[in-house]
Amino acid sequence: MKTALNRFSLTLAASLLSATVLAGNAHAQDEGLVVYNAQHESLGREWIDAFTKETGIKVTMRQGGDMQFANQIIQEGDASPADVFLTENSPAMTLVDGAGLFAPVEKQTLDQVPEQYRPADGMWTGIAARTTVFAYDKTKLTEDKLPKSLLDLADPAWKGRWGAAPAGADFQAIVAALLQLKGEDATKAWLKGLKDNATPYKGNSVAMKAVNAGEVEGAVIYHYYWFGDQAKTGENSKNVGMHYFKNQDPGAFVSVSGGGVLKSTQHMKEAQAFLKFVTGKAGQAVLKNGTSYEYAIGKDAPSNDKLTPLADLNAPKVEASTLDSKKVVELMTAAGLI
Repeated sequence: MKTALNRFSLTLAASLLSATVLAGNAHAQDEGLVVYNAQHESLGREWIDAFTKETGIKVTMRQGGDMQFANQIIQEGDASPADVFLTENSPAMTLVDGAGLFAPVEKQTLDQVPEQYRPADGMWTGIAARTTVFAYDKTKLTEDKLPKSLLDLADPAWKGRWGAAPAGADFQAIVAALLQLKGEDATKAWLKGLKDNATPYKGNSVAMKAVNAGEVEGAVIYHYYWFGDQAKTGENSKNVGMHYFKNQDPGAFVSVSGGGVLKSTQHMKEAQAFLKFVTGKAGQAVLKNGTSYEYAIGKDAPSNDKLTPLADLNAPKVEASTLDSKKVVELMTAAGLI
């Protein structure tokens, strides 16, 4: 009797487990294409909605941060539910690429993006871009008093006068570019100046608001925060001007947002189609006509008319695929910034 009961219990448990697995698989199928989106949520949604409208393919977006998702994908490995990974900055793409978790991007997709906006190995591609700027208080600073270089902000003369959001992946990408361009010693010196001189804020928009409110004279941010606020009410940027460093200065760094297909995907055809859409004419038009104010980087793809053209930024040449996020975290931790 006891043996029969045990067999029944085991059979019941096996049936329940099988049902749970089947339900989980059905749920995964119901999600369609899963995109880990570390881009701004609104931009990710605009891309996904446009793609689904054109193709009929269902897409589920999961929202998070660059490094949060990069580390999660590495931890999940081949079991990751993600099909596509989109980022704001390239260091997170490099991290996942280094772990060997991306599938090669299809040639037709790569051909839609200029070589300077994608890595040579073709394992991921640029999808958008943003540039570093110095947002300054127009009521306190005139053009002749603005820093000529990002490096100038480490000077004691700037102590207590500027701000930044050093804890975020956005800012760490800027430091990664500085490290690549100027080397470790110069980066350490600048980070010391940052620690001594700057007021830390939680995010670019908060730093810009602080400039607008007169808390600091300037802040290192990305350009689109100003344009986005101006397109709404302008209440958080009415006193703020934008200074472009240009001259191939580290402060003129253009950060590339990335997109890649996970090699573990069970929806390879659809995932590749999504990335092709984002980098193609329709996907890049979302950048031109939408509310993100990020730069379009597809071949012959125009950006929003309000933006200073990429060609006019005179940005330094940075190899996006070799930006060293691990070293940056190490240096910033040692400097007491994160």
